[in-house]
Amino acid sequence: MNELLLKETYRNATYHFLGHGPRNIKVLLDSFENTDPLTESDIYGEGSIISEFENEIATLLGKEKAVFFPSGTMAQQIALRIWCDDMKIYNIAYHPLAHLEIHEQDGLKKLHHIHPILLGEKHRLFTLDDLKNIEYSLSTVLIELPQREIGGQLPSLDELHKIVDYCKSKNIKVHLDGARLFEILPYYNTSPKEIADLFDSVYVSFYKGIGGIAGAILAGDSSFIEKAKIWKRRHGGDLISLYPYIISAKHNFDLKYNKMSQYYQDAKELAALFNSLQYAHTFPHIPVSNMFHVHFSKSKETVENLLLEATLKFDFGIATRITEINPNNCRYEISIGDEYAKIPKELLNKLFDYLKII
Repeated sequence: MNELLLKETYRNATYHFLGHGPRNIKVLLDSFENTDPLTESDIYGEGSIISEFENEIATLLGKEKAVFFPSGTMAQQIALRIWCDDMKIYNIAYHPLAHLEIHEQDGLKKLHHIHPILLGEKHRLFTLDDLKNIEYSLSTVLIELPQREIGGQLPSLDELHKIVDYCKSKNIKVHLDGARLFEILPYYNTSPKEIADLFDSVYVSFYKGIGGIAGAILAGDSSFIEKAKIWKRRHGGDLISLYPYIISAKHNFDLKYNKMSQYYQDAKELAALFNSLQYAHTFPHIPVSNMFHVHFSKSKETVENLLLEATLKFDFGIATRITEINPNNCRYEISIGDEYAKIPKELLNKLFDYLKII
């Protein structure tokens, strides 16, 4: 009951911590506001509306070609299948909390008969030593940047280069789960191309930090993308038209791509406020992207009640769902977008002054 109330009060509040705002039909309507209604639709993956956007993102990532998918789940399973087929090796490796392992109902295993090997431990990033200890032959290593399920952590650029260099020395392909690639650029102080250059294939999302209605891009060399297009058709990804997704992706990308540094700075500011509470801390302590986890040394029920009270008192949506870690600890995820900048600083400080004394 508390969880339902938390979601309801969050939704009805004037100010919010999370994301870009409600995911309602307005997200799509806003995207079409300045679109010529006579713009021709794409048809089964062909047409200028889709090819121009694919080429734009391919250029941004420094890859020869790109293909637009309705979902990242489809795109990533296909990328890994292509590399496994090319290498004739059906073992891949990724972090134990990779999206493909915990959110896709074993699609990679059931649909493609690919054997994932888990690298390292759940609570931390995997390391080069973890990779060197794998005894199986691998076709591909998947690296998620940032690693969402452990607070959006990132390896150092030096460690990332060492992992990639090792893979190349062993003829192992490297795939980037870059669902949030654009969000990590301020921390690394680099361009999407410099990150993408390390990888044989790259996936990026256009609904997470970008805020579109759905959709993803898979990028790589021309041969890889031609194979990806065939697999996209096999997976049913060539809808007769994808233009609502593409227009929304393009519109929101143009609006938000240059705001990533602001989201990152906002995340660090908010994390510092949570770390000022005696019963809370963030992970990482200083965020490395626009996302982080807040851990509470209180029960899930206690925290839900606390945040409900604060939301009602200040008209301030703080969280929609709290995850229990154990009976005395819980956490939730924060991902900063446009909503945070709308919060008056005076109100923000009053909220945390209140949270400090209750």
